[in-house]
Amino acid sequence: MALRALLIALVVFSMVIAPAMATEHLVGDEQGWKLKFDYNKWAESKEFHVGDKLIFKYKEGVHNVYKADLTAFQNCAPDANVEPLTSGNDVIELKTPGKKWYFCGIKNHCDQGMKVAVNVLPEVGSPSGSSAASGIISPNSKFVAMMVVAFAMFLIIIS
Repeated sequence: MALRALLIALVVFSMVIAPAMATEHLVGDEQGWKLKFDYNKWAESKEFHVGDKLIFKYKEGVHNVYKADLTAFQNCAPDANVEPLTSGNDVIELKTPGKKWYFCGIKNHCDQGMKVAVNVLPEVGSPSGSSAASGIISPNSKFVAMMVVAFAMFLIIIS
């Protein structure tokens, strides 16, 4: 009976921990959001999932962040109805899968490369976030790490 209760507790614990494992991506890493940085290379080195957050850090008033569609991104021209983020510590939660585009709308910063496109994958552990071909979850996923932690806790508790 105690083992069954423990297993139920671990399942519930795993369901609570999964959303908390979202990754916060500091755009530009320690460089932040600035001119003369290769944001394409930065984005290619990352994996973004629904639930993750992008954090744009910059000196307030020097830069900003526009959320854009592909056309606005390519033309470095924000849509008229889009307001820029301007706090210098802007946090954007990635809520849906697909391509997302962001750029700085100050002067010609975007034309100088101050823009980033990210491809957002489904949430880790969701049915569409697993490999359809093999029916398993990617071994480098956060979900696997969460399950390992849950199993380790189980072993500690029963020993």
